[in-house]
Amino acid sequence: MNEEITADGSAEKPTWRFPKTFWTGNAAELCERAAYYGTFIALRTYLIRVVGLDDVQAGVVAGLFGGWIYLVPFFTGAISDRMGFRKALILAFALLTVGYFSLGVFSTLGPVLMGLALIVLGGAFVKPVITGTVAKSSNSLNRARAFSIFYMVVNIGSFTGKTIVAPMRIQMGVETVPYFSAGAALFALVLVMLIYRPPDDRDVQPKNMREVLQGMWMAMSNVRFLALILITAGFWAIQGQLYASMPDYVLRMAGETYKPEWYANVNPLVVVLFVVAITQMVRNWKPQNSILVAMAMIPMSSLAMASSSWFHGAVNVLGMEIHPITLMMVVGIAIQGLAECFLSPKWLEFASKQAPRGKEGVFLGFAHINTFFAWIFGFIFSGYLLKNYCPEPTTLPAAVQAQHTLALAGQAPMPEVYAHANYLWYAYAGIGISSLLALLIFIFVTNRIDAKKTAKD
Repeated sequence: MNEEITADGSAEKPTWRFPKTFWTGNAAELCERAAYYGTFIALRTYLIRVVGLDDVQAGVVAGLFGGWIYLVPFFTGAISDRMGFRKALILAFALLTVGYFSLGVFSTLGPVLMGLALIVLGGAFVKPVITGTVAKSSNSLNRARAFSIFYMVVNIGSFTGKTIVAPMRIQMGVETVPYFSAGAALFALVLVMLIYRPPDDRDVQPKNMREVLQGMWMAMSNVRFLALILITAGFWAIQGQLYASMPDYVLRMAGETYKPEWYANVNPLVVVLFVVAITQMVRNWKPQNSILVAMAMIPMSSLAMASSSWFHGAVNVLGMEIHPITLMMVVGIAIQGLAECFLSPKWLEFASKQAPRGKEGVFLGFAHINTFFAWIFGFIFSGYLLKNYCPEPTTLPAAVQAQHTLALAGQAPMPEVYAHANYLWYAYAGIGISSLLALLIFIFVTNRIDAKKTAKD
């Protein structure tokens, strides 16, 4: 029976009604995600055109930024429990506002790195506090509904931020994008200060840094778990190219008026449309089978993106003339979204099975650290690939730059230096295939080990 008996003996049924704190926290989360993805989609371009870094340097900085924002919350979560949720959120959005604003004001590397560090620190406070708010604003009956709303809000924020910054970048320049993010963070700060009142957290048992480090060491020193983390990092390294390679690739190969920010929005759109149906479809599958489908699909997305070079001129789709890069980016990104729908519902279940009995919670806490490795590797590798196969036009001789400009206008062939630009997608297809093979080997080896252990017992 889908109901719960309360203290007075009455039956409580699931509901979609939640306290004001829940909705305030989700509104703040929407602002934070819009700010983050609005800047992150343009970060490499900003670092190259405004700060003056080359492709490799921009890849290193953006990769470290994207990676650390997934690692630091393990530590800020412990701090926020001790500070209290409201103080932690006020600090978080103050740091985010200053961090994003500094990216708009400054154009030299030192202040920009400081701004990025403030964004990492501020964002690392938001995630554990908002997820904690969602958990404490719900009960066992409606917690799944609460987190489904939270997940939808995250995707709405991502979609909104990338949608807004595309025309800003085109009309006012990439240097204006951080001002949108600063405004979104400032709005969230005011919202939290005026309305947010955290749920009762007197029963929280705050962790200290020693406990966090011990848990991390326990998880990362487990060979089986670490292998699985590194294998699935290959999936997220390809997924991360929505922010690493794709924006600059589109601008350099199609032109400044094209909107890679909007292409990237295909991913959350596909996830929102299909995740429920796919989750229902795979509910009785073994976790490894669902994840294998995702790992098989992800190299196909890279191959689809690479295939735009097979077309000559615009492609007619339902009577509309579409640039082949636009068409194949949308196809490739849609495949990524579908792959994510197969991976996400089963990933935590699969990861938990690698944990020693009684340590599942500790291992699940670090299950998403694969994104930390993926972002750092993916962005740095992207920098080298772009530099060699699809370089920034302003780094080329004047004559080549002029030919590139004419090529984008359809008045000349693309310069020879861009002849193999699509090779970078073949490189990521290779990573996807390697990750798939590694997962097959992992499953084969671990199944044999488990079978032998069962036979001995």
